[in-house]
Amino acid sequence: MKRFALWVYLVTMLSVQAALADVRLPNVFGSHMVLQRRKPVPIWGWADPAEKITLTFNGQTKTAKADKEGKWKLLLDPMEAGGPYQLIVKGKKNTLTYDDVVLGEVWICSGQSNMEWPLRAAANAKTEIPVANYPNIRQLLVKKDMSLTPKDNIEGNWDVCTPETAPNFTAVGYFFAKQIQKELNVPIGLINTSWGGTHSETWTSREALNQHDELRLVASKLPATYEEVIKSGSERTQKLIALQQGGLPTAAEIRTWPDPALNTSQWKWMDVLGDWEWKGLPTLDGVVWFRREVVIPEGSDLKRMKLQFGPVDDQDSTYVNGQLVGSGKGTSPRSYAIPDGLLKPGRNVIAVRVLDTGGAGGLMGEAEQLRLAGESVLIPLAGNWQYRIASVSESSYKPGPNTYATQLFNAMLNPLIPYAIAGTIWYQGESNAGRAYQYRKSFPLMIQDWRKHWGYDFPFLFVQLASFNASNGDSRKGSTWAELREAQTLTLQLPNTGMAVTADIGERSDIHPKNKEDVGKRLAAEAMRIAYQKSGISAGPMFDKLTVNGDKVTIRFQNAGDGLVVKDKYGYLKGFEVAGADQKFYYAKADVQGNTVVVHADSVTTPVAVRYGWADDNGDVNLYNREGFPAVPFRTDTWKGITEAAKFGEQ
Repeated sequence: MKRFALWVYLVTMLSVQAALADVRLPNVFGSHMVLQRRKPVPIWGWADPAEKITLTFNGQTKTAKADKEGKWKLLLDPMEAGGPYQLIVKGKKNTLTYDDVVLGEVWICSGQSNMEWPLRAAANAKTEIPVANYPNIRQLLVKKDMSLTPKDNIEGNWDVCTPETAPNFTAVGYFFAKQIQKELNVPIGLINTSWGGTHSETWTSREALNQHDELRLVASKLPATYEEVIKSGSERTQKLIALQQGGLPTAAEIRTWPDPALNTSQWKWMDVLGDWEWKGLPTLDGVVWFRREVVIPEGSDLKRMKLQFGPVDDQDSTYVNGQLVGSGKGTSPRSYAIPDGLLKPGRNVIAVRVLDTGGAGGLMGEAEQLRLAGESVLIPLAGNWQYRIASVSESSYKPGPNTYATQLFNAMLNPLIPYAIAGTIWYQGESNAGRAYQYRKSFPLMIQDWRKHWGYDFPFLFVQLASFNASNGDSRKGSTWAELREAQTLTLQLPNTGMAVTADIGERSDIHPKNKEDVGKRLAAEAMRIAYQKSGISAGPMFDKLTVNGDKVTIRFQNAGDGLVVKDKYGYLKGFEVAGADQKFYYAKADVQGNTVVVHADSVTTPVAVRYGWADDNGDVNLYNREGFPAVPFRTDTWKGITEAAKFGEQ
C-alpha cells in the first residue's frame, strides 16, 4: 500500500508539474538588453495564476505574485549605469536567465521610412560600418506587425552594435546613440519600432482618437476582424475589375500589349501622374499597363532621344513601339535612351507596365518630368493615358498599416509599455503632409497619448521634414510640406519636446536623404539640452517677432546664440519672401544685422508678411546661428493654407 500511495503521489505531482505554465517575459526583454538607469525599472510577464515569481538582478531580489489571469509585474529600484549583469527570473517550473544586460539610456526610435532607413543605406555607410564596434550601443528591432486590438508581445531581439549587426540599425538612431554615448559615457539602447509610409494616426491609440472630434469617427469604423476586411476587399476588387474591363486578361493577351497595332478601344483613360488609388483604382495592388500614342512631326531630329519620367511606385518596364527600352524600381526618376531609328515621324506608341506591391501605385513626379526629349525635340507626355489592369495581388484585399488607425500602436508600441525609457526620437510626417493642418492636433495628440500610457512626460524629439520636391509647392501655389513643417514647429508648445531642422540636408528628388549623421547629431544636441540638462544652444534660430518700418521688415529671432550667420559661397541670404495685403509673395533681399534679419522687396512697398523656407523643396535656405544649427522655416502671416479642409484618408 505504501508503494502504491507513493506511486499515486508521484503521478499526481508529475501531472501538477505538467499543468504548470512556464514563467514568460515579453520579447522586449532579452539578453544584451539595455535597462534604463536612474528610474524604477518595470519587469513583467506571465505565469500560472497566484504563482510566485522571484527576480534577481545587480544585487536586488524582488518577488511578485501572478494575478488570476496569470499576469505579474514588479519594479526594480533605480540603479546607476553599468554592467554587464545577469537577470534571473524564477518560477515553480522554470528559470529564465538573461545575459549581458547593461544599465544606461533607452530611447524609442519610431516613425516612418526615414527612421526605418538602415545604416547600410546611409551616405557614409562604407566608412562607418567597418568601424562600428560599440559594445555599449544596442538595438531591439521590432518586427513589423498590425493589429486591430492591443497586443502584449512583439517579435524581435536585442543586438550589440558590431560591424556585422550595425548595417541593420536605424541610421538616425545609430548616429544619435553614438553622439549621446560620447557625451554621457553610458550604454545606449535603441528600440527601433518604425514602418515606412505610415500616418501618425496608426501610431495612436483608440482611446486617444476618441478624444478628437474628427478622428473619433475614424476610430468608430474599425472592423472587428481582418477576415471581414479581406472578404469585403476581395468582393470590391472583383466588382471593380468586372466594371472596368469584364475580367482579367490571359497571359497571351498581355504579351500583345506593347504592340503598336493593338486595338485599345476598350481601354479606360486616366490622368497618369499620381497615385492610381485616387484615380479610379482604389486599394488596387498588382500590375497595370499604361499606353500613349505620340505623333512626331515630320523632319524632327530623332537621334539620341530619351524617354523620361519621375519615380514609379513601385516598378516599371517601359516599351517604345513594342521594344523594351528600360526598366527600374524605386524612387529615382527614369531616363531611358531610345535606340536611334526606333522612333519615326508620325504615330508612335509608348507602353509602360507598372507593378505596385502595396500602398500607392503609378507614375509619380511632376508633369515636366514626363517627356520625350532630344537635342532639338521636346514632347510633353503628361495628361491622359489609356490603362488596363493585368493582374491583382492578394495584398489588394488586405489592409495596410494606414488602412485603419491604431493598428501599429496596438501591435508595435503597446507591447513595449511600460518598459522604462529616457525618451523618444521620431521621424515622420511625409505621409500626413496632405492633412498638415490637421497634424497640428493629431501629432500632439499622439505624443500625449504615448506619455499617458507610459505614465510620465518623457522627452519627445522629432525631425522636421527635410527639403523635397513633393509637388513643387511654394508660397504662390501653396505648400503642403511647408504647412506640415509649421505644424511640427507648433508642437514645440508641448513641454519636453525638441525638433531637429533638416531643410539644408534634404534631396530634391529623393524623399530619403542619405545624410542621416547630421540628423542624428541634431537630435542628440536637443537630447542633451532637454533630457540631460546640458546648457547651451541646441537648435537653430526661430522666429520671434516682426517689425515693419516703411518698406522694410525686421525679423528678430530666438536661439540666435552667438549670432546669425549666412552659409553660402556668395554670402547672401536665400529663402525669404515678403507680401503686402494682397497676399502675393515676392522673393526678397535679406541682410543679417546682429540678431535680426532685415527683409525688403522692391515690388512690395507696404509689407505685412514674411515667409522663410516656405516651399516643399526649401533646400536653398542658408540662415544659421554661429553654433551651426539652421534656422526654423516660418511664416509671420496666418492666411488660410491649402490643407485646412483635408480630412483623414485624403492624401
